[in-house]
Amino acid sequence: MYPRAVSAPLHSDSLDSGVPPPNERLPLPFSGPYLLAPMQGITEPAFRNLVLARNPPDQLGGAFTEFVRITNHPASPRELRRHLGAARFAAPVGIQFMGSDASLMAESARRAAEAGAPLVDLNFGCPAPGALATCAGAALLKSPRSIEQMLATCRAALPDTPLSAKIRAGFDDDELLCDLALAAETGGADLLTVHCRTRAESYRPTRAWDRIARTVAATSLPVCGNGGVERHCDLAAMRAETGCRYVMVGHGALADPWIFSGHRASPGEAARFLLDYAAALTGQAGGGQTKAAARVKQLLGHWTAGDLLGDERREWLCEKQPEALLARLENCLGGT
Repeated sequence: MYPRAVSAPLHSDSLDSGVPPPNERLPLPFSGPYLLAPMQGITEPAFRNLVLARNPPDQLGGAFTEFVRITNHPASPRELRRHLGAARFAAPVGIQFMGSDASLMAESARRAAEAGAPLVDLNFGCPAPGALATCAGAALLKSPRSIEQMLATCRAALPDTPLSAKIRAGFDDDELLCDLALAAETGGADLLTVHCRTRAESYRPTRAWDRIARTVAATSLPVCGNGGVERHCDLAAMRAETGCRYVMVGHGALADPWIFSGHRASPGEAARFLLDYAAALTGQAGGGQTKAAARVKQLLGHWTAGDLLGDERREWLCEKQPEALLARLENCLGGT
């Protein structure tokens, strides 16, 4: 088993490594128990801001950027500002990094804190082939020691900013799950988020919440559970069944952006959200109505809020003309 930080530090010089002892972990900035997951190509400001604006901060307690890929150089200040966005809400937005070079990740984390990021998250869960090929994301799940070392290097660069790690339950199976949790603890993380699927399970629907409960039992860190949340009632159920402090929602928020508060949106509210999303995307550099409509249609593939699509999901998804798709949404604005 991987050694616990409280009894058997991994390195003899751990007290001088910048890694705080467990009772000196930094406080987390979240305003509520539920968090919007980082999702590549989705949780950019255009979508994220709309979700934050529609859920009270005592429920939706925070969100994350889509991951910032770190390869040959640290993230630039301009890149960090773009991911963090200009809008600020009562609930904080943490920034997520993914990479394999600990020194570049640490410098990126330092710059993020300098740019005002209230929390830095490290991605150890992305199952994409590109991440695996460069020993980033879920590739590191095979080596708890590598995760510990990456976190310790970033921890030393972040004396005053909370640091979190996001993992999956394992690479091919969940046998190293407790070792991974203890690696995060030893490395100096302030929060551990655990997706209940393994890398091999990819994005298949799996509700293995027992893995989250095992993580809670294995570490003194606050744990955020992720995976299998489809309805508002699942949020409280996961906390009750697993003992996790926070619950992170990804695809459930694509289906219903109000999932955090439990508000039952009307068809008009649902249409308004999607039109506002299209408008935000159109206003971005390199945007346009055609690209915006394509992104809206991508979201409609998950959408359930307001029962907006009814029995016509196929018709909505097969609409080829951007103007016609947006006109259909406009026609729904009066729906209650």
